[in-house]
Amino acid sequence: MMDEVATILRQAAAEAILPRYQKLLAGDVEEKTPGEVVTVADREAEQIISPRLAALLPGSRVVGEEAVATNPSLMKGLDEGQVWLVDPLDGTANFVAGSSTFSVMVALLQDGQTVASWLLDPVSSQLSVASRGGGAFIDGVQVRTSTASKLAQECRGSVLTRFLPEELKEQVRVGSAGLAAVLPGAKCAGVDYPAVIKGTQDFLMFWRLLPWDHAPGALLVAEAGGHVARFDGSEYRPSDQRPGLLIGQNRDVWDVARNALLETWAE
Repeated sequence: MMDEVATILRQAAAEAILPRYQKLLAGDVEEKTPGEVVTVADREAEQIISPRLAALLPGSRVVGEEAVATNPSLMKGLDEGQVWLVDPLDGTANFVAGSSTFSVMVALLQDGQTVASWLLDPVSSQLSVASRGGGAFIDGVQVRTSTASKLAQECRGSVLTRFLPEELKEQVRVGSAGLAAVLPGAKCAGVDYPAVIKGTQDFLMFWRLLPWDHAPGALLVAEAGGHVARFDGSEYRPSDQRPGLLIGQNRDVWDVARNALLETWAE
């Protein structure tokens, strides 16, 4: 099934996304919510992916980002049975701007727990996949995060500040002074999560947790040996919509980032 899902994502990219890359027309883009855009590529890619995923697992259901925009009730019951989460074009704003920093992502949930994930970079064709208990792979090669401990002044990572409460933004601003670098992120989870495995970032911090944005990458990093948890250290589950998630290359790095950025934060 891992290969079959990968084929579906590649087909969606080839048919709906890449033909419009850097070739979008004015009528191909609209504002979905204030500050967030959607394109015809997002919608067409989801229309390709969703029925094909449903056919792979009879009895499963598909929850796609664009379908939820039309029918929010689809978010109910994510912890029941087999559920596919689909982000047909992660990093839409980047795509609209002509940047290559976008991806196609899918995760499979079983009773609320992520059991498999796929992240495709359509431009480079890089494919990252993971299965619970089966490890993480990038382009067919099993990958592991660094196990090295680091001092705070050696750690660099991204904090997505757009949705942070103002008091937490200030805390992050103060705490970031003790770290090597705090970056704004790629504005594409499908790029940021693999970056932790590759070592170009040591940690990530997010506030808003739409399940299709984070379930794929969270499993990928966890299966590669990284540490993924809520700010209070509790387990991340895609069906839980409470905000706040911290990702580290390993538990020691996670602790360092949390102590620097969230030392006095209480959820």
